[in-house]
Amino acid sequence: MSTQNSSSAISPESRAAVLIEALPYIRKFANKVIVVKYGGNALAGATESDALALFAEDIVLMRLVGLKPVVVHGGGPQISDLMTRLGKTTEFKNGLRVTDAETVDIARMVLSGQVNPQIVAAINVHGRFAVGVSGEDATLITATPKDPELGFVGDVEKINPAILQRLLDDEFVPVIATIGVDANGQAYNINADTVAGAIAEALGAEKLVYLTDIEGLRKVVSDPSSLIRQTTPDELDALMADGTIAGGMIPKVESCVHAVRNGVKRSHILDGRIPHVLLLELFTDSGIGTMVESSYRKAGQAS
Repeated sequence: MSTQNSSSAISPESRAAVLIEALPYIRKFANKVIVVKYGGNALAGATESDALALFAEDIVLMRLVGLKPVVVHGGGPQISDLMTRLGKTTEFKNGLRVTDAETVDIARMVLSGQVNPQIVAAINVHGRFAVGVSGEDATLITATPKDPELGFVGDVEKINPAILQRLLDDEFVPVIATIGVDANGQAYNINADTVAGAIAEALGAEKLVYLTDIEGLRKVVSDPSSLIRQTTPDELDALMADGTIAGGMIPKVESCVHAVRNGVKRSHILDGRIPHVLLLELFTDSGIGTMVESSYRKAGQAS
């Protein structure tokens, strides 16, 4: 169905109801920082281009109604693709890419030279909003080695949010490539989930949102009816300890837990395959995905 036909099928009354429903949320989140971790292959759309366009629309609308979105992205599939084309073998240990000097240069090229400009351009189709930033810029991300066996894979040692704060004050949308540097200027590739959490903490974000290719966290992985709508850091610690949460979800969940314990009000794991899921979560009464906060909300309390 075309966008025009879909739009014309909605009555004027229904459109007005949607706007009225969004109004208290727009007021609630005005001037608040919302950090969004973007993963291209987890987003809605028939093609990667469609997915990025839908994501960009959400970010622009958030910005236009007074929120302060910050986008953090990785680029694992794109890095692997370029390494294959260059005849270089990709090796992983415990889910992390072994990164020698040549591989970290490839990661820098892909993240800062390919993925970041694509996201910035998609947002700026709608106006002069987005500015691309690398963790190397103004020592935004200071890194330390994660494990000698992994090479130039880093952990976040420190976030210097000054450049981000200036961009936000000037009403720009920072789009961050997750390359960090150590005190000697050596570059490190850092997990984007981890960076998103650290950025959210440093900016005192209202929300930290991860867009994934699943509907949220489940108590029983194989049972869709066991979706966890609301949880706490303590409960997630227990689910990681007993192996319910494992594999690639661990960095996201650890980041959610750490962020909520360090000043971020709420973290969310959302199904990015749902069109405009960011807007549904932020501006409607519908509960989407899994929400993490320090304690349970009272019934009827806005998210």
